[in-house]
Amino acid sequence: MSVVAELFRGEPDGKVSFGDYTLTKKTKKEDVEFAGDLYKVKTFYEITKLERNGLFVYESVPGTAVTDFAERENGVSFTVCGNKDAEITVQLAEQSQYVITFNGEQHGLMETGRSGKLSIGVALDEGTPVQVSIEKR
Repeated sequence: MSVVAELFRGEPDGKVSFGDYTLTKKTKKEDVEFAGDLYKVKTFYEITKLERNGLFVYESVPGTAVTDFAERENGVSFTVCGNKDAEITVQLAEQSQYVITFNGEQHGLMETGRSGKLSIGVALDEGTPVQVSIEKR
């Protein structure tokens, strides 16, 4: 999986792709309209962050490239790539339990607090994408 050269891309199936962890300078793309929402992405080798309609959606430290990001009522799923392990935070429902799956293999159960944010660590190797699924229990 490669980086998202245009920084943000809406996919025909309604999913979004974003991020470029190879950039050496912080780069952002704002007010990108897709499916009735306005998106903003900031990305470079240190961080990748996505907002929708001014609200937090996704953040990774260090930066990552994300494809096929889909939000559903019961969670999120996406494919992530980077050149080193990343701490990823996503916005979900508050005070809920979620099953975490990497490449189809369950990696535990986590709970969100009152903020609804959930943080996971993902082991990444350059050029090897990881499919992530976070589903409400």
